[in-house]
Amino acid sequence: VTLHLNPISSVHIHQKPLVFLLNSPLPLVWKLKTERLAPGIRRVFFVSLGSIVQFEKGNFSLSAETEEKFFPEKNEHLLQWAQKEYGAVTSFTELKVSRNIYIKVGE
Repeated sequence: VTLHLNPISSVHIHQKPLVFLLNSPLPLVWKLKTERLAPGIRRVFFVSLGSIVQFEKGNFSLSAETEEKFFPEKNEHLLQWAQKEYGAVTSFTELKVSRNIYIKVGE
């Protein structure tokens, strides 16, 4: 699955830390494609067991962290866990089948 990340239209370059929980019932290769995300900013990708994140060429991967994590099975429990762990969830998306996911990050 290719995860496309770029800032919302009102933000020229996104310069804040991000945390993503990438959960799947089956192990996946998450291919990351980014536009206009500032280098050197901490970005964390938690993936379900057996999954990996592949970064594009460039220095984005130098400030990104990937960690395998055991997530709660049901989406309601995953959302509750994320809110407890991080204090807030700004976006939650569930897809049954997809090759590309487009996410706008911003304020």
